[in-house]
Amino acid sequence: MRTTGAFPIEYESLGDPAHPAIVLIMGLGMQLVTWPDTFCQALVAGGFRVVRFDNRDSGLSARATGGGALGMVKVIAASVLKQPVRIPYTLHDMAQDTLAVMDALQIERAHIVGISMGGMIGQVLAAEHPQRVLSLTSIMSTSGHPRLPQPSLKVRRVLMSRPANPKDLESVVDHLVHVVQVIGSPGYPEPVQALRERVSRGVKRAYNPAGTNRQVMAVIASGDRRPLLKKINTPTLIIHGRDDPLVPLSGGQDTAAHVRGAKLMVIDGMGHDLSPALLPQLAQAILAHCHAVEPSSPYAN
Repeated sequence: MRTTGAFPIEYESLGDPAHPAIVLIMGLGMQLVTWPDTFCQALVAGGFRVVRFDNRDSGLSARATGGGALGMVKVIAASVLKQPVRIPYTLHDMAQDTLAVMDALQIERAHIVGISMGGMIGQVLAAEHPQRVLSLTSIMSTSGHPRLPQPSLKVRRVLMSRPANPKDLESVVDHLVHVVQVIGSPGYPEPVQALRERVSRGVKRAYNPAGTNRQVMAVIASGDRRPLLKKINTPTLIIHGRDDPLVPLSGGQDTAAHVRGAKLMVIDGMGHDLSPALLPQLAQAILAHCHAVEPSSPYAN
């Protein structure tokens, strides 16, 4: 289904609408189907309604215009020089998209779970719209502190590379599989065939590299979120892989250090992906966090 309004967002609701809601926010360039079905069903089995959606410029949601290579250069330069720059949209706009999905489903308050860029969007929501957020789980995300360690040169080169033939499905899948293998969990590698099938499913559903570039601009332009993080009073769980090559562990540690009362969960061997082998552990941690906030939950401590 889609929200109405100027920027329609594709969404999906799973489980009993009468149950408290967990809203899942995906990361850069990813789609709602990137949240594994088994993971979503584990949250549903834990007593929650689960909502997942395509961010703007991803999947089947509306696409913006503008940006391009020149726009990216301008955003990077402005970020370094700490100057304002016009961009197609911001993380704050993407937070509003999340609220639009909640409004469409008549969800007044929800547990927010965001991964990578989705974690950043969740941080904005918890800071600026605390009345709509029951709890926050920020996974493999960061605070935006400019002095934190950055990805290695190898990782940056892979992220900046392009498919050999962007118009050929197999070429695009080959490229994206390689990207996931480089940034994924070294302690929990996903079997290649299963990874190819998962990536191919997403590419066949939608492929929008220009939209991913615009999302990158939104992330860069958001800058240092540490002042924003200090405003968060929502119960917060930070989950990060000790071996994340894209967003080093220090990003999660710095986020936890600036959110009052935040709990930090570090997983050995975890990189920057949702490895199938880690899904039960991640689901269990999120359920425990959410149930602790629900006073009527039979699972609450």
